[in-house]
Amino acid sequence: MNNSVKLALATSIILIVFGLPSCKKYLDRPLDANISEKDVFTSFRSFQGFTEELYSCLPDMSKSTWNSEWNMGDDILSTTNANYRLSSEFDNGNYRAWQTGGGGWDNSWLDDRAANTNPNECHDKGLWPLAWYGIRKANLGLANLDMLSNATQNEKDVIRGQLLFFRGFFHFQLMSFWGGLPYIDTVLSSSARLELPRLTYRETALKAAKDFEEAAALLPGNWDNSPVGQATLGNNQQRVTKSMALGFKGKNLLYAASPMMNQSSTGNAGYDVELCKQAADAFARVIKMSEIGESYHKLLPWDKYSENWFTISNYSKHPGYPEVIFGPPTYVGWKSRWSLVNMFIPPPLGGEAGISSPAANYVNYFGMANGLPIDAAGSGYDIADPWTGRDPRFYKSITYDGVRLIRGTANAAYRFANLYNGGNLRLDNTASRSGYLVRKFVTDGCNNTDNEWNNINIVIPYLRLADVYLMYAEAVLHGYGTPQSSHTGSLTAESAVNTIRGRAGVPPVDARFLGSKDAFMSELMRERAVELAFEGLRWHDLRRWMIADQKKYVEKTVIDFDRGSNGKPINLRERVVVTRVFEKKHNWLPLPTSQVNLYPTFGQNPGW
Repeated sequence: MNNSVKLALATSIILIVFGLPSCKKYLDRPLDANISEKDVFTSFRSFQGFTEELYSCLPDMSKSTWNSEWNMGDDILSTTNANYRLSSEFDNGNYRAWQTGGGGWDNSWLDDRAANTNPNECHDKGLWPLAWYGIRKANLGLANLDMLSNATQNEKDVIRGQLLFFRGFFHFQLMSFWGGLPYIDTVLSSSARLELPRLTYRETALKAAKDFEEAAALLPGNWDNSPVGQATLGNNQQRVTKSMALGFKGKNLLYAASPMMNQSSTGNAGYDVELCKQAADAFARVIKMSEIGESYHKLLPWDKYSENWFTISNYSKHPGYPEVIFGPPTYVGWKSRWSLVNMFIPPPLGGEAGISSPAANYVNYFGMANGLPIDAAGSGYDIADPWTGRDPRFYKSITYDGVRLIRGTANAAYRFANLYNGGNLRLDNTASRSGYLVRKFVTDGCNNTDNEWNNINIVIPYLRLADVYLMYAEAVLHGYGTPQSSHTGSLTAESAVNTIRGRAGVPPVDARFLGSKDAFMSELMRERAVELAFEGLRWHDLRRWMIADQKKYVEKTVIDFDRGSNGKPINLRERVVVTRVFEKKHNWLPLPTSQVNLYPTFGQNPGW
């Protein structure tokens, strides 16, 4: 493998046992006590403490550094003085910036110098080292399950289910960025010569799917309703459940079925129909569990939509309940203000000088309140009044010219967003470069006047139920052939999309998009762009659909306009300011060169 991977995978048992900050909840003795393998692995309490370190291996992609970035597609545009940011490096084709020392001022959540599992720290948690560490730890636990004697069968099942889930999850995370990998399902000796074969994406995904399915059979639908969850009743929201295992089984299989991954595995650039059907089955089971109350997951009502990402609660309430299926813990709530809000608030309001704003080309995906895309006949879109009558999610996600930014009467010059040409928040180098600001993760109280950011806790989820509905629709469409198709006993692809639109008050998909697979897919792709905006999924979607190199998706635009006497924009025009570099090699991130050289039979990704 390589030195850092080998270190993470082959850490000795002693180091792992003594490196368990989360175990203090379960072990009555001090952490510096003499702890043996028997102490750790023979009782449920101590084994669960061992297992819970895996939850601290989950990077919070939005707060892994002071300037973390997780949107690397056509969605975000950084200011001109922030060209060191990861999104800008990716725009320039420098995918080596994902790793420490590769550029991007080391502000990537994908890498760090070590596998930091401190549960009280969100910084310095990189996916690459933590995933390998987590895989090693899961395998170590699975290898010692036979020692678990002081436990009920239910407790043994839950331990095994969590370990299998995390092994599958970390492999999925790695392969979604770096492609097919060896599937590590045993404890490797630190002295072993590592020459494990690199599997195709499909082969790796099938092994992960097996782990997810086995985990689902062992895990409860809701810990609070299970015997094993009674000791921690009311504090089980983020513990791994059956829905989490099935949700990631489906996502893992849908990714493997998608054109880019399928081509890399089989040479076929279409969808893998059989894998789509398997993905649809997993998603259908998640949806069914939600419908019958077997899980606690439900779509949040529209008036609480923003609670998917943030809560205003003095950091005491983790956001996302009950829609978010899985995500990182709240490591340090107050860093939401400094690591995330700062990324989207211009300096006069207390934010960073180098902020990220929505690219205008991406804002165009937000359609009209009647459900139509803005460029569709009959949509009602008016270039002279472009922000009226839009999809309600537009107003939850995007700040446009004239929107109120400060609740009180102080700081009058910045009380409203002045994003027109010459406006005090329209500055290419320090404020909005595009003519828009991100609103999705902030409130109009997040500023240095109202100071609501002092109580905001923001966590970007890995998976929420809305995404499951949309992925189900995609899997059914390509597995069964039409928008009207369904997986046995579940809803149609069309109905799944309409469920998500309906929550926001958007009418069903228009009939003109229901006549063919391609027409419906175009609207489904737009729906994903709107519903899942800025949640770190766009880069994956563009790649797996094999459209990331198309002109429409490489050009990032801004809007230029003046503000008319009636407050509406005049002379509005769209202008390309960035053309993203995307070649075939950009389908995958490069592996660290120094590490590939230590394991030559593993091989670098194509083009790197």
